[in-house]
Amino acid sequence: MAVDNTTANHHEFKAEVKQLLNILVHSLYTNRDIFLRELISNASDALDKLRFESISGSEIWDSDLPLEINVSFDKDKHTINVADTGIGMTKDEIISNIGTIARSGSAEFLKKVADSNKDVSNIIGKFGVGFYSIFMVASEVILKTKSFKKDEPAMQWKSDGLGSYELEQLTEEVKRGTSIEIHLREDAFEFAERYRLESIIKQHSNFITFPIYLEKERINTLTAIWREPKTSVIKEQYNEFYKYLSYDSEEPLDIIHISVDAPIQFNSLLYIPKKNMDLFGFSRHEYGLDLYVRRVLIQHENKEVLPEYLGFVKGVVDSEDLPLNISRETLQENAIFNKISSSITGQVLSHLSKMSKDDPEKFKQFWKEHGKIFRLGYSDYSNREKFAELLRFNSSVSKDSDELIQLSDYVSRMKPEQKEIYYVSGASREAIEADPHLEIFKNKGIEVLYLYDPIDEFVMDSLFKYKDYNLKSVEHADPKELEKFGNKENLETVHEALSEEDEKKFEDLLKYIKEILGDRVTEVRVSERLSESPSCLANPANGMTSQMEKIMHMVNKDTSVPKKIFEVNKDHKLIRNLLKIYISEPKDEYIRQVVEQLYESALLLEGYLNDPHRLVNRIKDILEKSSEWHLAMKSIK
Repeated sequence: MAVDNTTANHHEFKAEVKQLLNILVHSLYTNRDIFLRELISNASDALDKLRFESISGSEIWDSDLPLEINVSFDKDKHTINVADTGIGMTKDEIISNIGTIARSGSAEFLKKVADSNKDVSNIIGKFGVGFYSIFMVASEVILKTKSFKKDEPAMQWKSDGLGSYELEQLTEEVKRGTSIEIHLREDAFEFAERYRLESIIKQHSNFITFPIYLEKERINTLTAIWREPKTSVIKEQYNEFYKYLSYDSEEPLDIIHISVDAPIQFNSLLYIPKKNMDLFGFSRHEYGLDLYVRRVLIQHENKEVLPEYLGFVKGVVDSEDLPLNISRETLQENAIFNKISSSITGQVLSHLSKMSKDDPEKFKQFWKEHGKIFRLGYSDYSNREKFAELLRFNSSVSKDSDELIQLSDYVSRMKPEQKEIYYVSGASREAIEADPHLEIFKNKGIEVLYLYDPIDEFVMDSLFKYKDYNLKSVEHADPKELEKFGNKENLETVHEALSEEDEKKFEDLLKYIKEILGDRVTEVRVSERLSESPSCLANPANGMTSQMEKIMHMVNKDTSVPKKIFEVNKDHKLIRNLLKIYISEPKDEYIRQVVEQLYESALLLEGYLNDPHRLVNRIKDILEKSSEWHLAMKSIK
């Protein structure tokens, strides 16, 4: 193609421009594949602009040309060519667009880019910025362009991205659009391969509206169905895209298709998988939505659109208005993105709420698979009420460990004047129901939520309240406050009162028990919560729950046994017998054996018994003695 040398302009880059190019090429773009994404995105923009001009009634040069993008390569010459039939550029537009950073006097622009505290939104997404990522792979770039305006001449821009560039007028008539010829650097010859170019196009540009051809074969065959009206997308299309996106062989559990026009325009297509894809927790950080701008993939697994507790959701979000940073690789912190994130989060929670009401079985399946990660939402204070309504728990009124209730169910069954929602933690339903702290609640018919996962403790601590009711561990319940509820029918138990003298002896027995246990406990006192068990360990009213203590011990790698209050059931037969033995022989070794056994049994129930050998040997000794006593009693009879 001939060049009119009379109109050729040779420009030297200034020092600050070289510095700017170095920032663009080496600092702002961390993935060299980005250059092709940027060029195709720019080509798509050029085609969009031409279509707008056509709709507006403008006269279009080469109006019969199809709107398309063509990518070709020459492996032997180490070149790539990216061409479009878009709006093209005039000489002034080249200077204005590509010349944004190629013209002299760009010190102010450089300052804006280098200073991350400045607002550079006015330069984000401009053609010239993304275009210069090309020099990550190019030793020389030759751009040829012809504007859609009939009387504007074709132009050529050429540069090695180092010291200068040339802008020249082409004398021969050329077709409308822009063609970019890339001469690859030696360390970038790999890009002159079909498989390499195809993989980049499919990864980043698969949903561009206009056809993209690689060596005359169309590459982007998938439709951006999230941009289509919901009524025009059939189930098979939704499922096909889900499998393409997630590599899941099953259909999704549910689909959420969002289209918002105002105040911010965005589209989103979200899927809730049937199964938890991270059973062992190895891929916990592999979550996030694919982020698109005008159908161009900007970021895979963006973790800012949805919070981590909704990380099970797969899908895409696409916006016309989304501002990007200089390289399009990460988002700016700004109000627009925050509004998109807030809107999508709210709509996912609303969808789950609707599912829980309209299809309880489907929601139960969701909770079974994704409830563990969903409970991480305890830190989402802005959506606390929605989050709380979606929580599910097993309960003391549930028929088995599989039956789940929500907090509103618990509230509907609360006793008159009850102001707290009670909960208890444990490894299983069986383990929880053996917890001595539950005895007073069973006797009074007060429902208790059963928490099986350690994270539930954080959920309860963070929520603190549900509506007007405090969330309280059974360990922190004040037995005196529970007295007003009375006992269930047929559970009133009358115990023989101790004489005044025996009461004094019992106080002495408590002191002796404290002497035996020493500083392993903070206090020994009569329990007001026990009815069936002889003793238990209790936490101070404002202390951590046993489960939370264990969590903190694990976090801090602390193997010490926490000091607690040792409570004894004054009316239990074993304790009454101990009192009789104490009255008869205050230093009887059997008392020490029993106290040690009761204390270590309580430690065992709470998971703090580090060495069970003494407990087991003591049981054998007590069983041996009891068998002799039993035989002696038999012989007497």
